[in-house]
Amino acid sequence: MHARPLHLINTPDIELWPAHLLRARSNRDARALARARHVLRRKRDGRYLAAELPEGLLPLVQRWAHEPGVDEALDALDRISEHQRFGIDTVAELPLHRLHDRLDTLDIDAEGYAARTGLALVAEPAWLAFAGFDRYRRPLWLHVDAARAWRNMQSAALLEGVLLESISGYRSHDYQLGIFERKLARGLNVDDILAVNAAPGYSEHHSGLALDIGTPGEPPAEESFERTDAFAWLERNAAAYGFAMSYPRGNPHGIVYEPWHWALVRA
Repeated sequence: MHARPLHLINTPDIELWPAHLLRARSNRDARALARARHVLRRKRDGRYLAAELPEGLLPLVQRWAHEPGVDEALDALDRISEHQRFGIDTVAELPLHRLHDRLDTLDIDAEGYAARTGLALVAEPAWLAFAGFDRYRRPLWLHVDAARAWRNMQSAALLEGVLLESISGYRSHDYQLGIFERKLARGLNVDDILAVNAAPGYSEHHSGLALDIGTPGEPPAEESFERTDAFAWLERNAAAYGFAMSYPRGNPHGIVYEPWHWALVRA
């Protein structure tokens, strides 16, 4: 019996998810996921497109084979065995060619935004490692280096009676765009959103090296996290595991103070 896959394979338009980590949204989905190894999932809206069954691909939407990026996703599906057979740890990056289209839809001038904030464009990894579940029982995906470091740091904190919870990890460019679209629909303008959210393509979360951290009883992504035992533990110990707080008070990027946001710093 084959071991269950624990990698998220990433392409510009479609993700290949391990089926056992997805939630069924209908009885048909449930039947497919019960037998599937991987599911092709559209990044733009999370729609399940097709399931990889032992006998072949099962369509989950009509005309799934005509979806943008499906050929690239199928090529990636064929290459999955390389990771499993050889234990490949190198992580390539996806191209950034579609990013300017996303910024144009928000009327964000990429050059002006980069110059104003000092933030660099962040490519998405071609695959991510499963790093457990977050506070909401969602799969936590991180760059393989960050996944190892996070598990080690979380275990060390627990030995000292401190429970670190992940709130969120990897986010795609499309997911970040969705944050903007939802807030715009609620009546905010782009400048308001940019005060608290990086523009699509500029968030550290895209790299899979960053995660938001919480602790039980504390609301997520609130400044009050700095008054918890978990934050005090991170201040003392996170550097030993390679993590640093990305946005302290007065950071040069103009991003609000985020004591919950930590990223793996690689040499």
